[in-house]
Amino acid sequence: MADLDPAHARPAGVSDAAVAATGKLSEMLERIERARGALYEFHQLMGGADAMLDDVVALLKEAGQPAWAERVERELLGRNAIEGRWSFQIVEEFDDGYYGPLKEAERELREDLVGGRRHVFEAEMKEARRTHGDPAHTATP
Repeated sequence: MADLDPAHARPAGVSDAAVAATGKLSEMLERIERARGALYEFHQLMGGADAMLDDVVALLKEAGQPAWAERVERELLGRNAIEGRWSFQIVEEFDDGYYGPLKEAERELREDLVGGRRHVFEAEMKEARRTHGDPAHTATP
């Protein structure tokens, strides 16, 4: 694997199992990154939807429906997404209680097992699958 970029090369003495374990945890983190993105999308959608209720209240008042306007304002405007929490609080709890510790553990595992290198497993897979000598299959940029 002499063609591998040193930033992705397996350090001497590192086992296949260690490379696989760090790669699997990194893959898991990538999925959590996507889940986190969906959570932030939820947060933004909730905030935007709640802001629309201002228009609903104003339109109900304009339509001569003060009872409905008052009900929407009282029951829906500013309502918690889940008990005691707006969406920003859900995001913060996820970031602090799950995402942050996961990111730290993944980084520490890579530091400990593969010298902090990222994507060692994938780099080795690329090297095994590429066609040497083909310009569309170069090892590095």
